Amino acid sequence: MYYHDFPDAIRSINDWVVNDGTEVDPGHWQGVSTKGHPDMVTYELPVSFATRILDYDGEVTLDSLRGQIQPNLPWADDHFEERVGRVPTNPGEEYKNWPWWDPRKEAVTGEVGQHGGPFFFTHTYQERFWPKWEEPEGTARMGIRYQYGSLDDLVGLLVREPTTRQAYLPIFFPEDTGAVHGGRIPCTLGYHFLFREGQLHMWYFIRSCDLVRHFRDDLYLSCRLWLWVIDEWRSRMDNDTAIDHIRPGLFNFVCPSLHVHKGDLHHVKS
Repeated sequence: MYYHDFPDAIRSINDWVVNDGTEVDPGHWQGVSTKGHPDMVTYELPVSFATRILDYDGEVTLDSLRGQIQPNLPWADDHFEERVGRVPTNPGEEYKNWPWWDPRKEAVTGEVGQHGGPFFFTHTYQERFWPKWEEPEGTARMGIRYQYGSLDDLVGLLVREPTTRQAYLPIFFPEDTGAVHGGRIPCTLGYHFLFREGQLHMWYFIRSCDLVRHFRDDLYLSCRLWLWVIDEWRSRMDNDTAIDHIRPGLFNFVCPSLHVHKGDLHHVKS
């Protein structure tokens, strides 16, 4: 489905999920059991759509992006800076400023250190953006055969090979498969970038998304990442580069489970 802009997409998808969603009780949500909580049962739909973020004058400003998507501010901007700060913190600081954060959940999600150690998350975006090095500092983290890559390496690939089909940033790692650690796994699967005819297109793949608590913020943070990649790419080009201009193209959103809790329907309908 193609929409003219984000307001049109968000408005249409809100109505779509509420009116046509299938009732699903997943058994738990973010580590909390739904047993005895009918308000936590969800209406769910698989959703995919495409849109653009360009203003009518062909440019993109953060103010226009904020106005179109209406994320939770200033939290979304502050957290984005944490994500791209090249420091793989866990838990970081901005999670405490998220409007929906409930510190009481720390005790039930399993996201605490062993033997009473410090609180941490099973994952953070900044860890997944910058997983290349581990303690002791400077030790390369290795996969099955090769060293891990990072967001910087993705930009480097675009600089070297602008028309590559390989510019994918994974957030879902092998350690998440089957949730073998018993904790939460990332909702975001990853981001794919494809440069064609002067436009960098983006696909945002997310396995599950809460319509009320996360949808707008996830859209905004993805677009901020998209623009960040373009800015980084531009900053690394030399004077001999044949590419004169890089602009954002289509934003593509793919989600098998976009859902809203019964207890949150008043937020969407209002």
